[in-house]
This record gives sequence, C-alpha cells and structure tokens, in this order.
Amino acid sequence: MTEYEKDITSRTYFHYLKGLIARWKQHFKYDRAVRIARKRGATVGENVVMPLSLAKAANSNLKIGDHVSIQTDKIDLRNPVTIGNHVIIGSETEIITTSHNIDSEEWEHKHYGLTIEDYVWIPTRVMILPSCRKIEMGGVVSSGSVVVKDVETMSVVGGNPAKEFKKRKCVHKNLVVESLLGGDYHTYKKARLLKTKYR
Repeated sequence: MTEYEKDITSRTYFHYLKGLIARWKQHFKYDRAVRIARKRGATVGENVVMPLSLAKAANSNLKIGDHVSIQTDKIDLRNPVTIGNHVIIGSETEIITTSHNIDSEEWEHKHYGLTIEDYVWIPTRVMILPSCRKIEMGGVVSSGSVVVKDVETMSVVGGNPAKEFKKRKCVHKNLVVESLLGGDYHTYKKARLLKTKYR
C-alpha cells in the first residue's frame, strides 16, 4: 500500500467525505478541460489535470498520457507535442516548437516537435526551445532553466543553457500525480475502497 493509500484509508469517514467534496468541485473543472481538449482533436489519457486555457488552444498535435499534471498553457502546438505518463509540468513553463530559418531571405518557419517521456518533471518557469526534441524517461529540469538540447534518461539538468549536474536515483512511481492539484477525485474514491478490502 502506498503512502497516498495509507493516508486515505486511515481517515475518519467525516474527514474522507470532506476531502471527497473538495475534489468533486475540482473534478468538474478538470474534466471539462479534458473534454474540450479531446473535442478539439487532442489525445488525452485518464486522470489528466490541465488548465482550461490550454484545452481551448489544443489541437491534434497534442498527445497526453495518463496521470499527468500540467499547470501551463504556454505550449506551442504548431507542431506535435507528445507527453507521456506520470509527467508533471509546472506553471509559467514555456515550450516552443517552431523557429525561423535565419539563413533564408524568406525567413520561413522551421518546424520541430517535442516528446516528453514518462516520469519527467519540468517545474516552474522553464523554457524549452525548439532545439530540444526529447526529454527522456525520468528527466528533471530545474526551475528557471533554458533547455536547448535533449535531456537524457534520468538526467537532472539546470541553468542557461541547461546542463546535466546529476542523475536521478528513482522515479516518482508511487506519486498520484493528479493529486498535486486536487484532480484525484476518482483515485481518491478508489483508494478508500482498499479500507474495506484489507479489513
């Protein structure tokens, strides 16, 4: 049993209901955002938290896995952006996928894209430039960093330009990512059922 599950199963019924009501309110907000994003052509998995502003800008270039928390709407969707499972993206982070050909008199667009693999954490105020095409599994980017190249598996990078300064020892596999912003209504209810199961 994870710490999340232990916490919920140890609550009194009143305390559990209080938490359920708070999550119920958030559920409608996040569920609406996911429905809008899907209607606009995005592929969105289960237990995803995203701002309504991002959902309204979504298109078929956006693909999001399961158990994902996104706090920013500054994602350039002129090119494909694929986000894996259990990914956390913080507020004011900006992802740019399009540039210009500076060696052309026509100044035409150069189109790229970005793949963010499972268990990546991109916190607050990170800028990811088009020259970064992939953040591999378990990658972490420090707040305020400017990412100009790919991030390797389990790398922790930071700075401007971002450089690796250590390797991550494990991923956040027991974290209920959607709970970070109170979007864990279904997971919360499901965890409570474990109390009856283990009696």
